Amino acid sequence: MPPVTLTAFMQRQQIAHGNLSELLQQIKATPIGNEPVFIFNDQTGKRLDIHVQGDEASAIAAYPELAEGPTEEATAVKTRGRPKLGVAAKEVTLLPRHWEWLATQPGGASATLRRLIEQARKASEPADSKRRRHESAYQFMHEVAGDLPEYETCLRALFADDEVAFNAAMEGWPQDIRRYAATLAFGKQESQK
Repeated sequence: MPPVTLTAFMQRQQIAHGNLSELLQQIKATPIGNEPVFIFNDQTGKRLDIHVQGDEASAIAAYPELAEGPTEEATAVKTRGRPKLGVAAKEVTLLPRHWEWLATQPGGASATLRRLIEQARKASEPADSKRRRHESAYQFMHEVAGDLPEYETCLRALFADDEVAFNAAMEGWPQDIRRYAATLAFGKQESQK
């Protein structure tokens, strides 16, 4: 799993970007006064409630996914399943005809189900990726851009997967907001003008 990166905004300007440690260092080096700082998870677009004057440990306590290495929970020994493979035993409910078909497959039911799931994951990856990108951009825009001009038009373009209309609708927005929203929505930087 790639490390979680974060981006911080103050007064609609990007002031920091990086992993948790880098982000907190950059924010502490920025004169922020009493201005609110909004921190976003770059993978999900969700706003995180991290105290900018706090320490790394308190942020990790609230958001364990921000830890650089594996947490104690992730390294705990599990007793069920096949630990070397990371397999977990859970219940699956199928119709009798499904069980009958699985019984005839080479490798058994578990191997067949894993193979079918991998095929389905590969087939749906482009659509899943697009959905995740659009949801991330929506989460971010909902937090910071709801009162900006053409917000609704921008959302319609986002969910229509129309990058040109999306960028056109954001024309009057602050540059850092436009750039970050475009990066989340389409996985690339907004074209520089």
